Amino acid sequence: MIKRKRLRDKGKIRFSRYFQEFSKGDSVAVVRELALTAGFPKRIQGRTGKIERKQGKAYVVILNDYNQEKTFFIEPVHLKKIHVK
Repeated sequence: MIKRKRLRDKGKIRFSRYFQEFSKGDSVAVVRELALTAGFPKRIQGRTGKIERKQGKAYVVILNDYNQEKTFFIEPVHLKKIHVK
């Protein structure tokens, strides 16, 4: 679990992280942004899932949480696009 940022990454969050665009079916990894103090479930840190749709400014992501599919509403600053072969 991530507890602090690297020294190089401290400071302002890049706007490109806030305004990332994903489409339906994209594979994403959940990477918690430590600079934001939000109620973020720590158990989903590092998990991978698929984008289902966009709702407001957040995305609906389907993740497997202990062998059970669950949906989470996650802002794009906490998501990182991954390429699955």
